[in-house]
Amino acid sequence: MKGRVFLIGDNIDTDVIAPAGYLHLGIPALRDHVLEAVRPDFHTLVRPGDIIVAGKNFGYGSSREQAPAVLKDIGISLILARSFARIFFRNSINIGLPLGIIKDLNSVKDGDIVDYDIESGKLYDDSGNIIALFAGPTGPLSEILAEGGMVNFIKMKLGIK
Repeated sequence: MKGRVFLIGDNIDTDVIAPAGYLHLGIPALRDHVLEAVRPDFHTLVRPGDIIVAGKNFGYGSSREQAPAVLKDIGISLILARSFARIFFRNSINIGLPLGIIKDLNSVKDGDIVDYDIESGKLYDDSGNIIALFAGPTGPLSEILAEGGMVNFIKMKLGIK
């Protein structure tokens, strides 16, 4: 897959991702306010396939499931961070939003167009060179992601179409 990198810093909480003042309006209204406190132009620039690369503690704060939901809805197809808040991580898995742990942020720049392979955990530059490695969920969590989230995973396990 190919997408643009949005490099975001450390300690991005769920209120920054999905501001509380707009939660009652639903995901469509949240699209215009996602990450606006740290990147006011984010919602106008993001396109399907883009990725977020963040520092440590991405998604801390409340357990609002709208945070990963609005990121997926707006077109983010992968979030890489040095670390994730546990509840954000689980909420992302449950809705089928892939994420991974990346240790080296120095080789990834804001605005880079990269190819990425979620299964192998590699980011490539436009020349095909590996610029970063990341580790995605494994075991049952990777199975849930492969099915597109928890609901689809359970339907598959139960044989429901």
